[in-house]
Amino acid sequence: MASSLMKDSPDSPGVPAGPEKTFFGHPRGLATLFMTEMWERFSFYGMRALLTIYLLSGGPDASKGLQGGGLAMDLATTTAIYSIYLSMVYLLALPGGWLGDRVWGPRKTVTIAACTIMLGHLTLALPGTGTFFAGLALVALGSGLLKANISTMVGHLYDGPNDPRRDGGFTVFYMGINIGAFFAPLIIGTVGEKYSWHLGFALAAVGMAIGLAAFLLGTKHLSPQSSRVPTPLSREERAAWLRKGLTWLLIAAVFYAAVVLSGNFTLNWAMVPLTLAGLAIPAAVLIRIKRDKELSATEQTKMSGYIWFFVAAAVFWMIYDQGGSTVQAFGTTKAADSLFGLSFPTSWYQSLNPVFIMALAPVIAWFWLWLNRRGQEPSTVVKFAAGLFFIGVSFFFFLIPLFLADGGTLVSPMWLVGIYLIQTVGELCVSPVGLSVTTKMAPAKYASQMMGVWFLAVTAGDSVTGLLSIGGVDLSRTGVVALEALLATAAGIAVFMYRRKVRALMGDIR
Repeated sequence: MASSLMKDSPDSPGVPAGPEKTFFGHPRGLATLFMTEMWERFSFYGMRALLTIYLLSGGPDASKGLQGGGLAMDLATTTAIYSIYLSMVYLLALPGGWLGDRVWGPRKTVTIAACTIMLGHLTLALPGTGTFFAGLALVALGSGLLKANISTMVGHLYDGPNDPRRDGGFTVFYMGINIGAFFAPLIIGTVGEKYSWHLGFALAAVGMAIGLAAFLLGTKHLSPQSSRVPTPLSREERAAWLRKGLTWLLIAAVFYAAVVLSGNFTLNWAMVPLTLAGLAIPAAVLIRIKRDKELSATEQTKMSGYIWFFVAAAVFWMIYDQGGSTVQAFGTTKAADSLFGLSFPTSWYQSLNPVFIMALAPVIAWFWLWLNRRGQEPSTVVKFAAGLFFIGVSFFFFLIPLFLADGGTLVSPMWLVGIYLIQTVGELCVSPVGLSVTTKMAPAKYASQMMGVWFLAVTAGDSVTGLLSIGGVDLSRTGVVALEALLATAAGIAVFMYRRKVRALMGDIR
């Protein structure tokens, strides 16, 4: 609820500005960003809930008889497309942050991003394979542009990193993400899965349109800093970047035109380069930072420690993000679509994670504080190891319904509920800790870029999944699921066993 208080005007320090509305005790601009992010996540997660099901619809792996009108792809291709799409969303957050810092400023970048996302969903709403991939690319591009910049604007609302309201503001903002993510599959998923795929995609566009309207109407409440370009490109730099960009675009256009005209084009011509880029770019970014001679010896050591976290996080996200592909496909084709006599669209499985996050995040935060008061709170390294352990356990748990469904029996949806519950506990051990350790271990020179580097761990993990699927690996086979579970638990055990070495590399960070 809004309240009022006397506060100095941000434009005229020291001059009383009269009563100013706040949002749960936070700057009024947080409401604007909360609504924008909530509706953007509504559109993003609504489309994502439909993505795997739409790709499988009418295909050889859609054994439970989905409605027609989908792209009729097999599970391997579906998983590859889904994984590459997610990896590109997080990869594009890096240039998205760069454009906000050097070209448009955060506010203008978010406006352009929202328009791009809305256009992408409208393109998805048009029938046809070509329009589907064009729409998917636009949504990925817009999401990457928006992701880094809207979080930056939340930070601009507060008086520096030591403002006592800052952490609470990001918590409120985070709730907006999960509220949007929870309702999206229930609304967009139901309409798309039960009535019309393309109407579902159109509803995602409507959600983004509402978010964009909320943003534009509330921009007056944002910090003036959000409109500024922190380090603008010089005229020479702008010309050089434009020249390089157009050159590479021309090379790609000529190359792919030649492939298409020769009659040799397949999806792999697009997917393989994207997965390889999703692995090469994160590695190149880490190597560049690690080899920077301007870093102090302490910063170099911390970066060595951070690489452990990065690799572990990539393993975590490789398995976790299959909750929307491998696990969702299993729920769609091998699990019953009713529980306690009530039927439901299988896209609703994607609402489980956000509702579990909203329920468990306060509990786990309280648990860490309770242990801290007793001097028993585990270190960052141990929390990370626990997250990897839980994600491994979730796939060991997944083996049970896989065995039960082997004879063609439809298993209970509660098995899926259990998988998502265990994965959410793992996420709450890894994600907040990873964000925190990234900001704490970042070299001063790369302080503003390291959040983008953290997102690259998601890119790397999803790119591995995509590459395996392109290579023909059936990620729903019991042997492969068991191997992934072993990999995650082994990685968790390795991080735990080497915790003292990693903690030594972290220096004064705990």
